[in-house]
Amino acid sequence: MYKLEAIIRPEKLDDVKEVLANAGFTGLNIVHVTGRGTQKGIVHMGRGGETYTVDMLPKVKIEVVVKDADSDRVVKLICDAARTGNIGDGKIFLIPVADAIRVRTGERGEAAV
Repeated sequence: MYKLEAIIRPEKLDDVKEVLANAGFTGLNIVHVTGRGTQKGIVHMGRGGETYTVDMLPKVKIEVVVKDADSDRVVKLICDAARTGNIGDGKIFLIPVADAIRVRTGERGEAAV
């Protein structure tokens, strides 16, 4: 199993949720985060021509645990739905998961996912 952590633009969240749900991946968690990457923020022009930099931008982190066999498919679904082609589209991290336990039934492993 893998835990996928996808950091994406907030405006792409509904697109990603929809494509995952349509593909049968309904279980996920969403965390609103701020961060920066290669983009290193954006520069705004203020009043009087002054510029200021916002170096921590709002993003959304989607967390989903999937079976090994589904990981490549889910990565592709997220990439396709979240991509704008511009800097700041985000990143996806795959983290191995040793076990999962469904609290209600006690099921373990992939059966709990």
